[in-house]
Amino acid sequence: MENSSWLSLDWFSWSRLENFDWENPVWFYAIPLIPILFILRWLIINRFRQKLPIALTKTELKSDPISFLRFIPGIFFILSLLLIIIGMARPQTTNEQTEQWSEGIDIMLTVDISQSMQIEDFRPNRLEAAKEVARDFVSGRFQDRIGLVVFSGDAYSRSPLTTDYDLLYTYIDDISFDLIESRGTAIGSALAVSTNRLRESESESKVMILMSDGDNTAGNIDPITSAKLASAYDITIYVIAIGKEGRVPYGTDFFGRTRYVENTFDETTLREIADIGNGKYYRVSDKEALIQVFQEIDQLEKAEIKETRYKDTTDYYTIYLRWAVIFLLLWLVTKSTFVTNVLTD
Repeated sequence: MENSSWLSLDWFSWSRLENFDWENPVWFYAIPLIPILFILRWLIINRFRQKLPIALTKTELKSDPISFLRFIPGIFFILSLLLIIIGMARPQTTNEQTEQWSEGIDIMLTVDISQSMQIEDFRPNRLEAAKEVARDFVSGRFQDRIGLVVFSGDAYSRSPLTTDYDLLYTYIDDISFDLIESRGTAIGSALAVSTNRLRESESESKVMILMSDGDNTAGNIDPITSAKLASAYDITIYVIAIGKEGRVPYGTDFFGRTRYVENTFDETTLREIADIGNGKYYRVSDKEALIQVFQEIDQLEKAEIKETRYKDTTDYYTIYLRWAVIFLLLWLVTKSTFVTNVLTD
């Protein structure tokens, strides 16, 4: 119960009554019965009360303000009935809290930062588009642990599995081509590093999302061998091949004209990695397609979100019943005194 004293008149303010939750509001339908009850009482008394004829002259009929005191007991009784109805309607306040939780999924984002990711068939380039979409993907997850691995000629873990998404956003934003000095595309090494992060996970669902735009040209581990190792740890692998094949824009020449280079994919190997990892292979040629792919993966790897509701209810009916008792006692006292008797006899 609140700290306010039950004797405070604040309990009768409209704002207070308006903010209550009413457990039994049907009792309010009894309010119109109160005036009906008094009208019936008046009719019955008027019908059966003994009347004595008294002859008075007009000058002897005077109005005295004290005569209005005879209404006081009735007012007390009406207030008592109203307060009983309010108490029976059971005013209360409810503080409801919702706690959401899920078993969670462990997801490792594995991002290619090789020089070819600077190609501008995506705006502003492939890497920046991948970073933006990955960031949006993270923001849509709930209690999933997500990690980050980057690779070019070598691979290393940028972030362990974490639910600290703000920290993860920082790691994603800070991805640049300068993080790894060695050139090339070490897909096999990237898969191995990601697997190493996920292998001790106790999550029922472990997912790796590999984003790359080229062939495996570096590293000491074959991509197929790494994919089989990941599969042995029940890791699902989604492979996203980024970019168009053929002539694609890549920077400018000495005269500021757009330069074009030939882009190729080892699509066979990338498809096989996805098949071994029991995932899916996607080929995207623009940012919109990349967004759609991440949305699909987001739906495929959605953990069931469970909800627990805590409801804390406080009742205030006793306050109004106490007031009802007070007015009922006042009615009993005043109806038995001169306030009523001397004016009604």
